This record gives sequence, C-alpha cells and structure tokens, in this order.
Amino acid sequence: MSTIDQSVPAQTDRGEARPPELSHAALFLRFLRFGAMAFGGPVAQIAMIRRELVDEEKWIGSASFNKLLAVMQVLPGPEAHELCVHLGIRAKGRLGGLLAGLGFMLPGFLLMLVLAWAYTRLPINGTLLGAMFLGVQAAVLAVIVRAVHRIGEHILLDRWLWLAATGAAAASFFGVSFWIVLPAAGAAYALLSARRYALAALVLLVAGLAAALTLVGAQDAARASAVVREAAPSAAALFWAGLKGGLLTFGGAYTAIPFIRNDTVGRGWMTDAQFLDGLALSGILPAPLVIFATFVGWISAGPAGALAITAGMFLPGLCLLARLLRAPRGGRRAQAAATLPCRCRCRCRGGDRRHRA
Repeated sequence: MSTIDQSVPAQTDRGEARPPELSHAALFLRFLRFGAMAFGGPVAQIAMIRRELVDEEKWIGSASFNKLLAVMQVLPGPEAHELCVHLGIRAKGRLGGLLAGLGFMLPGFLLMLVLAWAYTRLPINGTLLGAMFLGVQAAVLAVIVRAVHRIGEHILLDRWLWLAATGAAAASFFGVSFWIVLPAAGAAYALLSARRYALAALVLLVAGLAAALTLVGAQDAARASAVVREAAPSAAALFWAGLKGGLLTFGGAYTAIPFIRNDTVGRGWMTDAQFLDGLALSGILPAPLVIFATFVGWISAGPAGALAITAGMFLPGLCLLARLLRAPRGGRRAQAAATLPCRCRCRCRGGDRRHRA
C-alpha cells in the first residue's frame, strides 16, 4: 500500500495548470452549465470540457488531460461524467468532485424524469405518437448494431476472441445467464491464449453444465411468469440492477444495455418497446447515454425506482474515483488529483515488479 499512496511529483514549472479559486456553489453551477449543454454524446461532451477547461481556462494541462482520459476509458461509467468528477476534485477536493458530478448529470436526469412522467400519461398505442416511437425504435436498434460493430473492430483481434464472442452470442441466444457467459468466456480465452487447452476445455464443460441447470430452472420460471407477472420491483432491486450495469459499463454505455434489460424486461417490469423508447429519449438529452436507466426505473417503479437505479448506475465510477484520488495528508488534493494517471501507472509497474520477484 505504501507504493500506492506515494504521490508522483507534479509539474514544478511556474506555469503549471491549476483550477481557479471557486466556491463550492460556483463550482456546482459551472458544471451544471456543462450538463445543460451536454448534447451529442460522449465525444461532443469531452470536446466541450477540453475546449473550456483545458484550452481556455487551463484547469489541467493538455498532456495530463489526454492521460486522464485514457484512464477514464478503462474505468466503469461514462467518461465525460468521470472527467467532471476528477476536475471537481482538483478544484475543491472530494466534495468538489461530488458537486461537479451531480451538476453535470442533473439537467439530463431532471429532463428524463419529466419525459418518463409524460410517457406514462400520453396515449401511445394506436396513435401517431406511437407510430413515431416505433420508427425511433428501429433506428435505435440500428445504432446499437453499429455500436457493437465499432467495438468489435477494436476487440476481436484474434481467432480465440472471435471464438469467445461467437460462443457467448450463441449462449445468450439460448438464454444462458450472463453471469455464466462472462466468466466462462474470460477464463477460457485466457487459458487458450496460454495454450492450456485441457483447462480451457474443463472451464467450458463446467460452464455448460451450469448453463444446462439454469436453463431447466428458467423454463419452469417462464411457465410461471407466463401466467403471473413478477411483482413490481422494490427500490433496492432496481438499485442492484443499476449497480450491476454501472460496474460492467466498460467501453461505453452500450455495454450496460443487456444487463439492465435482463433485470427489467426479463422480469416483466416493462416491455422491450418501452425499453427501446427509453434508449431513444436518452439520445436526445444533454446527458450521458446511461441516463436511460432513469426512464427504466420510472416505468418499473415510479419516481423511487428512477432515483434508485440512477444512483446504482453512477455509484461505481464515483467510488473508484474517490479511491484513486485519495489525497495525501496536508491538503494537497489538487496535486494528488493531478497525478492520477502517473499513480495508476506506478501501481501497474509496482505490481509487475512484485510479480516478477
């Protein structure tokens, strides 16, 4: 732990980039403005933050920002939101990070609450509005397919990865739980890459047996649910659904879609059409795409459900940043936050040295 807590010295030149002196209220309002202008998805959101806080106001140096963005891309959660949290920590410590994160997501969250409320009040079936949503659903499916294709271009780099992806797709098609598919695919690929074919075959055999057992239970549950819809979810159940989605949101918000859908549509709390409508609405709001979870929570359990699932979705990224950006004693929070990318690299190198030793 001593290696982890040591700070790498920050830049020592007199022109070092630092946030300006702001009150907590001013910091919150600054990122609230960013949130109200956060249209266009993560690329546009990150470009806006870079233009105003890096190029114009010099809250952080350009090279440090690039390194920081690379770190955020391997953490769960929306990158633009986490960048705001980090910059808030640089300015006013952990409370500043919390205020910056809340300010950035609050406009989209409130707008989604209004849209979800209106969605449940307006006539949809058999109306022109319903036909419009149906067309939007088709477009959303096309966008998801394109996103999967883009991600696959950067991930599927060898035959074993293609095999893992194909096997996982087939297992998912037949209804195997992702809690079996994900660990089995990861372990099998690692073993196949290391040429431990016998162990890889054993992992796949155990996964196949587990899948067979769960599928038998799922068929019995499906017969029961065909007659009786599952009870309306509690706030705790929706918080847990959001937490799972937030923990597994690597590589973009689209990776959270199957997990949230499995826990809501899969349990009869909403329909696929409603789920796709929520995705469509999230794409037009000034917010990270994962704000679709707010819509899902409202449709499933009203305002309490919307609050619970949204909190679960954003919590993992906030907790990881709070852990990584633990400031050393003495109040040098800005310097600690500035050295996050360097400290992350030190952790990895330190782990490599201990492993080799």
